[in-house]
Amino acid sequence: MNCIWFNKDVSLETLEQSLTGTMAENLDMEWEEIGDNYLRMKMPVTDKSRQPYGILHGGASCALAETIGSIGSHLVIDNTRFRCVGLEINANHVSAVNEGIIYAIAKPLHLGRSTHIWDIRITSGPGKLVCVSRLTVAILEKQG
Repeated sequence: MNCIWFNKDVSLETLEQSLTGTMAENLDMEWEEIGDNYLRMKMPVTDKSRQPYGILHGGASCALAETIGSIGSHLVIDNTRFRCVGLEINANHVSAVNEGIIYAIAKPLHLGRSTHIWDIRITSGPGKLVCVSRLTVAILEKQG
């Protein structure tokens, strides 16, 4: 597949700046990799992201999925003409994690004119599946 990014020169440094002052920064998310048609992030499982039973909170998994997928859409569109907003997120929590680092990989399933759909797989350790998420993003024309 050809490179899907609108700006072909996007860098990890530029992406890292997009996290400043956001929930992603508060949860210590970091960018790992930009491929031609995917993004990869990581996030530590800490007290910031655990639920009362001591395991990764499902909402933290959703925050990671929403972050990586939404920024993926942002990178695909012409930001001078369009903006993107999350429309729907689905997450299946497959296995529990109580410590360590989790990794999210986002790949597009559909990149249409008005919607994007992202498949996000969250894993821990050597590829152990933690969560499977699907994010639908609306692409809106900027007004004025």
